Amino acid sequence: MYDDPEKNDGCRILVDRVWPRGVTKEKAKLDAWLKNIGPSPKLRKWFEHDPDKFQDFKEEYLQELKNDSEKKDALHQLEEYYYEHNGEITLVFATKELKYNHVVILKEILNK
Repeated sequence: MYDDPEKNDGCRILVDRVWPRGVTKEKAKLDAWLKNIGPSPKLRKWFEHDPDKFQDFKEEYLQELKNDSEKKDALHQLEEYYYEHNGEITLVFATKELKYNHVVILKEILNK
């Protein structure tokens, strides 16, 4: 989210519970905000983007996506955006950590 939008971003979707600090709605240029797809506050706080916890985080987050009806609905919406736009979407998120976050997991789901 902290990078400027680009022409080839396609459909831009914020996939986080929190809005990125210091980013205006105009600058974000979002097509959708799927708040409910982000990890629960409890899981997010426990994880803290710690690489050593990533595998456990992934397992817990996948369980949340499977068992929480709001998350399940948001994931379904995300998949619909993905197919509607032939995979031309950009997943926007509120952390500067690029390797150890829930978006990595969402991308894996979409690419299956």
